[in-house]
Amino acid sequence: MRDHEGRLYSAGITRRQALELGVAAAVAPAVAALMGGTADAEDDDKSKGFKVDPNWPKALPDRWITAEVAGNAVDSKDHIWALTRSRATPDNFTEKERRMVREGRAQRSPTVIEFDKSGEVVNSWNLSGTPPDNMHGIFVDYQGYVWIGGNGGNDSIVQKYDRNGTLQRQIGVQHMRDTTNHSPTLLNRPSDIFVDPANGEVYISDGYGNRRVIVFGAGNANNTALRMWGEQGTIADAEAGSPYRFLEVVHAVNIGADGLVYVNDRKGDRIHVYTKAGVFVRNIWVQKGIGWRNDAAHVAAGDGAAIGTAWDMTFSSDKHQTFIYNADGEQELKWTIRRGDDHPTAEFGRAGHQAGESTFLHTIAADSNGDLYAAETIGGRRLQKFKATGEQK
Repeated sequence: MRDHEGRLYSAGITRRQALELGVAAAVAPAVAALMGGTADAEDDDKSKGFKVDPNWPKALPDRWITAEVAGNAVDSKDHIWALTRSRATPDNFTEKERRMVREGRAQRSPTVIEFDKSGEVVNSWNLSGTPPDNMHGIFVDYQGYVWIGGNGGNDSIVQKYDRNGTLQRQIGVQHMRDTTNHSPTLLNRPSDIFVDPANGEVYISDGYGNRRVIVFGAGNANNTALRMWGEQGTIADAEAGSPYRFLEVVHAVNIGADGLVYVNDRKGDRIHVYTKAGVFVRNIWVQKGIGWRNDAAHVAAGDGAAIGTAWDMTFSSDKHQTFIYNADGEQELKWTIRRGDDHPTAEFGRAGHQAGESTFLHTIAADSNGDLYAAETIGGRRLQKFKATGEQK
């Protein structure tokens, strides 16, 4: 097993019966919605090509250094939000960076940075209350509230802030982890958040310690779960594409315009698709088997097991969200998937440290123009913009 970004660790995760609280009747309208999302003659029927914008973002003020960028999001204003680990516990900086800070040659950036579309910093702030030790995942909801998770070894909360950094709500109790995969009030190293604009319900991928999606009500006091689903899976489950079984980290959760819930099973190399009630609809595979089939050889070579290909995803900006863009931090690729398909149709990117390349590609988001923004953690520690350039062959 591995820690928050692939470093080896050991943990005993007991396989439990998932709480599958949906009803089968929900499948029919969901499938109809899925089919309705298939591109027609009026859609953007070709996926877009992308080209890195080396001038985005602009230079950070006050000699900021960010450490790892643990998440990114785009809001309704097309502002881009970055979640940094500049104030993580334990410290995320190198010895040299700490010397630079101490000697006044650099400053730790704020934890949350808001950019406008041109790449200028327009706002920034640090977390309050008892924040996560190791930040992971940021989401800006339809009302403009900012949600943040944490996946440190003992993290167990999701926090909600207003745009200026005032704490509004906390789900879970920090440093009180649920080790059962079943608690309706406690979390265990949550990775991502999505708030449903239809009713304000909060979907959390409770994914590093637990193996589930858990859903809470809209009100700030509604911190007892409405429903949940998911459990620890096996390699046999991954090979079979078994529903509700996550091979390792449940790394991201999103809701599409089709009303379906898309859940990234990182090491399982797939995106599970469910109804909002938790009824399984289908799998989307991202290079099936990369996450597990060659692990014995990798470990024998001293390189550690694979992390997997399904890290995070976002939708294209056309009204039908015709395409899914998946971030693959195992192979440092961004995959394009037609939403009705079960596999990618195109890819771009490569490993490296130059503009347009990536190291630990972690999360991905899209603006209303269809441009993509990608965040990197270990070794990369940056946020890049990829401009949509037209049809991709």
